[in-house]
Amino acid sequence: MALGGAVAPLTGCDLLDRGDRRDQAPDPLEPLATQARELAARHRAALAADPGLAPLLTPIADAHEAHAAELAKLTGRPAASPGPSPEATTGGDRAAVLAALREAEQGGREAAAKLCAEAPADRAALVGSIAAARATHVEALK
Repeated sequence: MALGGAVAPLTGCDLLDRGDRRDQAPDPLEPLATQARELAARHRAALAADPGLAPLLTPIADAHEAHAAELAKLTGRPAASPGPSPEATTGGDRAAVLAALREAEQGGREAAAKLCAEAPADRAALVGSIAAARATHVEALK
């Protein structure tokens, strides 16, 4: 009987550990949230380098930040700070900066559209809205 008592607590702990591991599994929307934060950071960096771009880039950066916040709410994961931008958008002339931002937005639009097609119905509306916004950003940056 001593063995039976020893097994029960281990089984109980094992069940709790399994739940913790499931909670730590990445949410499929986390990459989209990370990308939104990175895109916002790229636009903010470009703004810092060229404040004259504020009328164009501020609304786009604000939209990415709002998307990151909504995705954080949906996934239940806090919005982490973005790391350094994968590509510099602060150097070069204005046309080069805008072209780099446009390319990043296009990649983001494609990622969001792909994820939208795979997302469950309760998430597809938000992801589709993000894909549409990013498509608009591509056009605005032309």
